[in-house]
Amino acid sequence: MVDEKAVLDALRGVRDPEQQQDIVALGLVQELKIADSGVTFTLAFTTQSPQSKVTLHSMASRIVGRLPGVAKVQVKMGGAETRPAAAAHGHAHAPAAARAEFIPEVRHTIAVSSGKGGVGKSTVAVNLAVALRQTGGMVGIIDSDVYGPDIPLMLGSRGRPGMFDNKIIPVEAHGLKMMSIGLLVNDREPLVWRGPMIHSFIQQMLKDVMWGALDYLVFDMPPGTGDAQLSLSQVIPLSGVVMVTTPQEVALLDVRKAIGMFQKLNVPILGVVENMSYFLAPDTGNRYAIFGEGGGQRIADEYGVPLLAQLPLDPETRVGGDEGSPITIRRPDSPQAQAFRALASAVQARLHELGALKPLPTIG
Repeated sequence: MVDEKAVLDALRGVRDPEQQQDIVALGLVQELKIADSGVTFTLAFTTQSPQSKVTLHSMASRIVGRLPGVAKVQVKMGGAETRPAAAAHGHAHAPAAARAEFIPEVRHTIAVSSGKGGVGKSTVAVNLAVALRQTGGMVGIIDSDVYGPDIPLMLGSRGRPGMFDNKIIPVEAHGLKMMSIGLLVNDREPLVWRGPMIHSFIQQMLKDVMWGALDYLVFDMPPGTGDAQLSLSQVIPLSGVVMVTTPQEVALLDVRKAIGMFQKLNVPILGVVENMSYFLAPDTGNRYAIFGEGGGQRIADEYGVPLLAQLPLDPETRVGGDEGSPITIRRPDSPQAQAFRALASAVQARLHELGALKPLPTIG
């Protein structure tokens, strides 16, 4: 059985590239526990860049996993800083001025969110971003879903972001500027992140990335309404959120919770997208409501917001996501691509409407 000394000795071989010291000497290794053949510990990061955090997490996991007698390694990521009690409970907010300084050249920030996974939220986020780009706007997309960072795959991008003047240069794909934790980790590398680390990661994706002048910055949010969603919503100066659902009742139940969360955070609801609304049989042209009917409209009516789009269930859209060629690019004249372009127009109109009614609200 491996002992604590062997684990720490191994971890002394992992050096912080920025501070040129090993992670044990820096005091980053905390909460080390050994049980049978399993090792768990936390890397309590301080000022490391996102890329350094991911690199150190990966190296530490691998080097401990190679020790004789170790069958399982769990490396959590935490923060060493002490946070106020309000922040620990998800009620602290960054000052509005500080949030505005993160992305001063970005006109509109749009979150794409859902109450549950499996409703096609990332597909909607990617194709919405591409459709907005096709209107002539400058568009960026942030993959905020740290637990399932699929955007690099869906945009067909595997390049690593560059660095210039101590800033991260986002990867470009299909005319979009894109950042994702998926660009910095191995495809099979699990991320065990706590709320404070997600909070810090999103801040750095804003202030440490050279986004430049953008008309729209789209955020693919994690599904659900947990600590991650609260932290993200508190960090991002959102112009509004697009809620994605499918027609069936189980999805509607969860999307209500998500809408309620954003309302409490004073984030404008741009509207509802009903994904997988129907399926058109290619041989007969018959329309089938596989997941039920009318759910998106019911939610929109219930909260007094627009139903922005009803998107069909389409195998070609799935293939495009798997192959890194979104349907809006793969088959621009298809009914599916047209539906996404109509969604983009509806989002633009809604942003204009909200902007005309009152100044865009900030979170706080």
